[in-house]
Amino acid sequence: MLFYTGHPLYDVGVATVTAFVRKRDPAMLTPADLEAVADFIEREYQREPLKSFLGVAFTTNAWFNQPAFANQPQKRKDYARRLLRSLDEGSSEERCVFTGEPATAVAFSDKLPPGRAFRQHVPLLTGEDVINFYPWGDAGLPVAAKAILCLQAFPLGCAKCGGRLLAVHSDNPDLIYDFARAFLEYNRRALDLAQKAGRTKMPEARSSARTLLIETLLEIERRRWEEAQDRRPSSVTAYLLTNSGQSNPLDERNLPLEIYYLPLEITGFLFFLVSDAYRSEWNAITERAWQMVLPAKRKKKGTDELDGNRPRRNFLYEDLFNLPDNVRKFVRRYLLRIPVRNQREDDPRRLYSLRDEASLVSWKLTELLLREVIGVDKERIEQIRDLGDRLAAYVSKENDRRFFTAFFSERNYDLFRNALIKANLAHVKRGNPPLITLEPYIQVFEEGNEVAGPDWRLARDLVLIRMIEQLYNLGWLGRNIDVLPETAESTEEK
Repeated sequence: MLFYTGHPLYDVGVATVTAFVRKRDPAMLTPADLEAVADFIEREYQREPLKSFLGVAFTTNAWFNQPAFANQPQKRKDYARRLLRSLDEGSSEERCVFTGEPATAVAFSDKLPPGRAFRQHVPLLTGEDVINFYPWGDAGLPVAAKAILCLQAFPLGCAKCGGRLLAVHSDNPDLIYDFARAFLEYNRRALDLAQKAGRTKMPEARSSARTLLIETLLEIERRRWEEAQDRRPSSVTAYLLTNSGQSNPLDERNLPLEIYYLPLEITGFLFFLVSDAYRSEWNAITERAWQMVLPAKRKKKGTDELDGNRPRRNFLYEDLFNLPDNVRKFVRRYLLRIPVRNQREDDPRRLYSLRDEASLVSWKLTELLLREVIGVDKERIEQIRDLGDRLAAYVSKENDRRFFTAFFSERNYDLFRNALIKANLAHVKRGNPPLITLEPYIQVFEEGNEVAGPDWRLARDLVLIRMIEQLYNLGWLGRNIDVLPETAESTEEK
């Protein structure tokens, strides 16, 4: 009966309707299923707390929110019927912009042309008197009866974050459904609790939009992994939107629409992280990336009301959206545990310490990042790992603290290369084979003979991760912990 079309608003609505009746395939829905959804919408939308919640998606002119209907229950019921129950009331010659099927012949109000939807019916549209952005200046969008029902259900499959709705779409219908179901279940639980407590407001999601997106995706992938479901590489696009006319497009904190995109490289990386092979290492670094909860402060008005007392942001989760462009910063912050210099009191990354957290340095996570996110070929990954192993064995055996310090902290490429050459010569003079030969060195650090690669510092950090992990396991790092820098100023580059 229903199907996905690729339009995010409509598809999320379809998934929400499907999840509401506890089915997974929208093609299996029946007229009775749609009637059940219409019953819920007609009953709950016109009363609190959903009435206020839905103001984010629709305007105050919506049938359930129209002040003029306060003393006209029959008129409100009539408008609800037109929107929610017009499947059997004929169709027009126009085609629905969402499904391509004939649009409904029913007018959604006495003043509107048949089958035409506006901002009080569909999020992010313009008002009834605005003809801009519509074909031929013909205001409104033609929609089919079942499409308008799905669009009315759309907000139930979204999470409310910072006064806006988070809707998640994907090229994989299963992911659209899983996100819509997760948000629908949360909203229904919140609705039930709010009504029992007599509250007029629905609680917002406990996390910021990007953090919630990653949290939910990880939970979905964890369940898919445990259930051994077939996995298809799938990108994810999230929309943080509001239909409020008060939004200021020049204010980044109050945009009417923000779009977050997770390409295949990131979703594939996250999929592996929830497996048994990576879960413990990943959880260890994500737990230390949550926003710090500062002592509660009284609000300016002098009331007893306190600020929130739980973290809303996970900085690691939110930095995933900057990959692969900021891969070196990501590697240094989370995998190498280099602290961040900033003024945010609630940022846990300013307290990172390689001295205290050397046990969190994981080559396993680093290798996965290189393979899935950056697309480094297998041969180069093996060369980086092998070089790290040989340098760690050298430092441990010879107790060469000076070389380790130079390798860790040197910013000048020529001096960095000279430190490697000196260590290599000293190792050979003792009757050992070279630590590193020309070809592997060039492939890891250079573009050509004596020409530093643009990413030589990233390559150095990757080798360093393997070295630190090995030196920690050998016990050398514990005996020489003072060789590690204490502050970001000595290691973080400008």
